[in-house]
Amino acid sequence: MKNQTNTNLAIRLGFALALALAIWSPVQAQDAAPAKGKMAMDDKMMARCQEMKDQKQKVMEDTKAQNAELTEHVAQMNSAPEDKKIGLIAAVLTHMVEQRISMDARKAKMQEEMMHHMMNHMQMGKESMSQCPMMKGMKDMDHKPAGDNTEHPTEQK
Repeated sequence: MKNQTNTNLAIRLGFALALALAIWSPVQAQDAAPAKGKMAMDDKMMARCQEMKDQKQKVMEDTKAQNAELTEHVAQMNSAPEDKKIGLIAAVLTHMVEQRISMDARKAKMQEEMMHHMMNHMQMGKESMSQCPMMKGMKDMDHKPAGDNTEHPTEQK
């Protein structure tokens, strides 16, 4: 009788173990699949983060180049004879307006892309945003004192 009880107990434990494994295995399989998908999305998202950071850097470089070009045009205008200055003023002004319109459109497009990008980070969770290269760059801005503009030192007159 005792031998039959031990056999029943062993069978019941075996069934319980099999049932537990059967229930637990699909849960583990489901958890593993989104983790892989999330990692792929994280990699894709981080690539997009870097792309946006590079795009922002390119805009800054283009702005510096435009400013240098305008500085050169203004220097030519200022050193020109009086009878040529009006034409050069008109050319510089036209060039400035064209640059401004082009840059405003470019920045508006980037701002829209950035808002969409940040919304994607927010949907992915707080840790996603903290890993974004764009946000890391913004954290560095927080450490500068207000009004500290080392790129454009003020002139002493």
